[in-house]
Amino acid sequence: MSALLNVTIGELLEEKAKLQPDNKAVIYSDWDLRWSYREFNDICRLAAKGLMKLGIDKGEQLAAWSTNTPEWLITQFATGKMGAVLVTVNTNYRTAELEYLLQQSDSTTIILMDAWKESSYIDMLYEIAPELRTSEPGKLESSRLPYLKNVIVLGDKRYPGTYSWADIMKLGQSVSDEELNQRMDSLEPDDVINMQYTSGTTGFPKGVMLTHNNIVNNGFNIASCMKLTAQDRLCIPVPFFHCFGCVLGTMACVSVGATMVPVQEFSPKRVLQTVQDEKCTGLHGVPTMFIAELNDPDFEKYDLSTLRTGIMAGSNCPIEVMKAVIEKMGATEITIAYGQTEASPVITQTRTDDPIDLRVETVGKALPKVEVKVVQPGTSKEVPFGNQGELCTRGYHVMKGYYKNQSATNEAIDAEGWLHTGDLAVMGENGYCKITGRLKDMIIRGGENIYPREIEEFLYSNPKILDVQVIGVPDEVYGEEVMAWIILKEGEEATAEEIREFCIGKISRHKIPRYIEFTDAYPMTASGKIQKYLLKEKAIEAVKN
Repeated sequence: MSALLNVTIGELLEEKAKLQPDNKAVIYSDWDLRWSYREFNDICRLAAKGLMKLGIDKGEQLAAWSTNTPEWLITQFATGKMGAVLVTVNTNYRTAELEYLLQQSDSTTIILMDAWKESSYIDMLYEIAPELRTSEPGKLESSRLPYLKNVIVLGDKRYPGTYSWADIMKLGQSVSDEELNQRMDSLEPDDVINMQYTSGTTGFPKGVMLTHNNIVNNGFNIASCMKLTAQDRLCIPVPFFHCFGCVLGTMACVSVGATMVPVQEFSPKRVLQTVQDEKCTGLHGVPTMFIAELNDPDFEKYDLSTLRTGIMAGSNCPIEVMKAVIEKMGATEITIAYGQTEASPVITQTRTDDPIDLRVETVGKALPKVEVKVVQPGTSKEVPFGNQGELCTRGYHVMKGYYKNQSATNEAIDAEGWLHTGDLAVMGENGYCKITGRLKDMIIRGGENIYPREIEEFLYSNPKILDVQVIGVPDEVYGEEVMAWIILKEGEEATAEEIREFCIGKISRHKIPRYIEFTDAYPMTASGKIQKYLLKEKAIEAVKN
């Protein structure tokens, strides 16, 4: 395996623009926007110069709050050239979450869409920083956001106190190429360049500091495992603000000079149409996205014959869904990836030529130059192959730490440099891992350890069930009881009793869900992860009643 890349994000793009200037870098099918690597690099350079003209220094935090727009993508590589730290903002955030992130990250600049769906992002910002309405662009003095100076709004409409994206590109014309090259030369691959806030399923979200080295190399190794090349076109419907979009998606593509085909906002029809129209060879998605695509009423009408590879990740990948993606969508080389933001993010991945059982039953083996071990929870003692424990990882991909939170960093990364993931796993002698749950998701019923994943996989084999999530709910007698939240396939009906009957004799009695609720949807993060803690809150209410 080749050595690790030792370049910044900005240098990586320059390199690809020299090597294959005419290869398509970006295609936005909806807007008929098509940039070659040369054109995309030039646009990113101009944006980088515009940000420098605003007075943004290397190491300063710049927040981006938008869907998968071309400007978000340009900003990722422009900051990679001029050294500002890109702070990614979840598109579902509301005022309290936005205020917390902007304060905690010390962001001096925010780039945002004016609105999305029913939410006015600009109104939310005015609510937190009312001084913006009367301030000169670039000179905000906000009592609640003391660091924030520059607000850049995407789109044609003008808003008081803000710059437009066009202003930034225009400002870039007054900065010389030499000045930008000097700035690029001053950056080190080990500098922090990206900050992602973890979902905050427990406590306040933490800012994960990722370096050029972290995400350039993770992207490159992900691409290698997918056998992604400059000839590939990857459809990216997962959000850029999440590592899935901006590392497994954009960085993996640029690391090998492949074509990025982003979808601005997920819809199964839009994804299927894009794959067909742009002849995409790769497709990314969380399991719920693939389920939605496979169950689209017009699925059969789309020509997906170019599909070959891609990644399913983000949450447990049901075996039946994986098989359908291979058989019905034709993505015979689809891979499964597992990781977390703190590992920038991929730790293990299956390979394209792995036999089907490894690709559906495991999350693969360690990426090149990544170490993985399974330890007894709460210790650093490795467990034997085939035994369950906590998955730990070490290598180039481990984050620099949590921003302004040394105690949480020390909790996550031990003295030997191992990141403790909090995930339960079993590793086979071949190095392939199965994720068996979260340390904190484990259900302890009457002293028996129950792992939700095992019950979920079993219930997926019921032909009426589309999706299922298993959680533990408090119980006076046993401590915890098993509860299943089930989404039925369209047109199907079932009762709780019928589901229990289906379990009898096939799984241990103590694993059969005592409580079964049917639902139409699960609470989700914007990146497609199911929020089990919200399901749990809902469950506790339902059980009480």
